[in-house]
Amino acid sequence: MRMMTQHMRDELTQLGIKELRTPEEVDEALTGEAAKGTALVVVNSVCGCAAGLARPAVGLSLQNEIKPDHLYTVFAGQDREATERARTYFGQEPPSSPSFAIMKDGKLVHMIHRHEIENVPVENITANLTEAYNKHCK
Repeated sequence: MRMMTQHMRDELTQLGIKELRTPEEVDEALTGEAAKGTALVVVNSVCGCAAGLARPAVGLSLQNEIKPDHLYTVFAGQDREATERARTYFGQEPPSSPSFAIMKDGKLVHMIHRHEIENVPVENITANLTEAYNKHCK
């Protein structure tokens, strides 16, 4: 299965987004001194809306002048324990993949769920992300 999903991972890592593949990596990235500043956490997925909308929107959003200090991704359905751990940092937000979480100093400040990605133009998703960057990542 990893061979089939590697290109889906590569689409994000080629943008400079760091994969968090274990619960320990998630904790290390999202707590303590490492959590200072802002972070984008992309919950990646094998679904069509991740391929056609979510991943392209991330790439476009990172062309914005203001962007998060840290860029991370977990892969739902592939790195299950890491994804579950990441979701514990999203408060009471329901699980959703694909999705985006914007964290500031270790606290969730903005969440974009699958229903805000699926069947939504990529430009609108990009705008949602860049508006969140502009608001929270200054």
